[in-house]
Order: sequence, then C-alpha cells, then structure tokens
Amino acid sequence: MDDSFILKNVDHTLLSSTATWGEIDKICSDAVKYKTASVCVPPCYVKRIRAAYPDINICTVVGFPLGYDVLAVKALAVQAAIEDGADEVDMVVNLTDVKNGDFDTISTEIKVLKQIIGNKTLKVIIETCYLAKEEKIKLCNIITESGADYIKTSTGFGTAGATLEDIKLFKKHIGENLKMKAAGGIKTREDMIAFLEAGCSRLGTSSAVKILTGDKAEGY
Repeated sequence: MDDSFILKNVDHTLLSSTATWGEIDKICSDAVKYKTASVCVPPCYVKRIRAAYPDINICTVVGFPLGYDVLAVKALAVQAAIEDGADEVDMVVNLTDVKNGDFDTISTEIKVLKQIIGNKTLKVIIETCYLAKEEKIKLCNIITESGADYIKTSTGFGTAGATLEDIKLFKKHIGENLKMKAAGGIKTREDMIAFLEAGCSRLGTSSAVKILTGDKAEGY
C-alpha cells in the first residue's frame, strides 16, 4: 500500500480548542499538497478556509466532542456549517440516549441531520471507548437504517481511540452502504495500513502527513 493511497483516505485533522489560523492554514496547505481526503477542522474556521481554499474538501464537527447538545442545536450547527462551505460533517451521537436505551431518538436525530445535509457527507461518531459491545452493535444497525454515510469510532478526545476490534465488529453489523472511519490514536504507518485493510474508507488523524512525508504538520 503506497503512501499516496493512504493519504487520499485521510481526513487531515486539527481540532484543538486553541488552534490558530496559522496552524489551520498549514494543514490546509498540507492537504492540497499531499491530496488528503479532507481537512477536519473546527466549525469557526470553515468559512475562512472556503474563502482561502475554494477547492478543498472541508470536514467539520457538530456536537463535538461530548454529543449531548439537543437536536435543535445540532441542526442549527449543521445548517451553519453547510452555509459556511463545509462538504462533510462529523457529528457525535448523544451518548446519554445510548445509555438510556433511547435508540429511536438517536435514529430521529441522524435522519434530521442527514436531511439538512442532503447529498453532502454525514459521519456519525459513536465514541466506542464508552460503549458496551451490544450498544455498538445496536448503533451499527441504527446508523445504517438512518441514512448516514459513515460510522466513526471516536472523537480523539475520549479515553481511547480506534481499535481494529471495533472496526471488525462494525464490518459484521453495518449495511453495505455505510462506510467506516477510524479516528483517535492512529499514530503510525502500520496503524493506517491496518485500518484501511480492515475496511475503513477514512482515517481521522493529525499524524499522517508528518509520518508519511516528513513534512511537519500541526497536530491536536
């Protein structure tokens, strides 16, 4: 697996709460230079990135990193992100609903946000480190049925990140149209290859450009 193939599956990520424009500009420049799948950035930078990089694929986050914003807030945030120029949104599922077993509410939330996004890409982060196996399986089913484009392992801000065990579990229980994104703790070339070979279509990492090219990139 060559480095260019790995990079075209990477969401080049900077989600630090203190990220400066200089740091954001650097990862955008890296993304253009190395042809990553996208940049994944805080919502407050989407409009500025779109103006500076009209052709770049912009991913941003909603309900991040804890997920427990009410649906009305998430809906407004998604609408604002799309209007500012985002192409993809990674939203965090409401983990309180998961723990309460309220999967109908989770399904409704995903469907509403996907309706707002339309033909743009919606990824649903389930933060696997906080979930039991049965909860992960149920979410695989819910997210498949709700019309999202991806199931994503982690925010990178929880107690642990992506694991191959979880990706293998996803693969057994998602529908054929739902893709997988691994994120959090992906720090080596071997990690990237392993997750891609396991079936992931995207990797969320701040490390890929530096590891694969030697070009210093700002991480979170």
